[in-house]
Amino acid sequence: MTAASATSSDPDLQRRLQQDSILLGGKTIYLNPFLYWRRFDANTDRWLREPGQLPEEQIAANRSRFYPEIAWDLLSDQERVAKDGAVEMFLKSLELISTFHPELTAGQLLEVERKMAVTKKQAFERWVARSLRRRGQEEVRARRRFDRERSLLAWREWLALEATRQALLPLATLLVLALAGGWWWGSQQACRPALTSMAPLEAAD
Repeated sequence: MTAASATSSDPDLQRRLQQDSILLGGKTIYLNPFLYWRRFDANTDRWLREPGQLPEEQIAANRSRFYPEIAWDLLSDQERVAKDGAVEMFLKSLELISTFHPELTAGQLLEVERKMAVTKKQAFERWVARSLRRRGQEEVRARRRFDRERSLLAWREWLALEATRQALLPLATLLVLALAGGWWWGSQQACRPALTSMAPLEAAD
């Protein structure tokens, strides 16, 4: 089976490809920015994948460009963050497309933008939500690791103090004496049943 026949026999795959591309001047332009990843360097990949790389003013100025139907003042903080992240993805994607396809005219780029605004909103919002969750989890792990390291450092500094050593010396001595006393008392208790069991035998003799 050829790739073309496999694609035509899979309606879901065909639909995804149609949403992720547009045909302009006989050339297929990908709308999904991650389809260009083979042409990325490490810095470009990080720039695309991490939200918060564009200035807030630039994102706010383009909200109505991609979400003309949204009343931003009525959104919850979580919804606003997700949609702002999607606006950032739109801007980054258009910049990548214009970089990889410099031959596109302003009218063709407008067609790309219009189709992206229709087909990629939910995908971009889902991507941003997952990315922000991962970032939040990484921040929690980093904060916990920092708290553990800070606690260990504080304990080490406290134990290194001369006053701490002087205070702990009597406590250590008492602990050793308590352990020795407990061991002696336990050995006496263990020997007592043996002595009591020998007493009737001596009386019988």
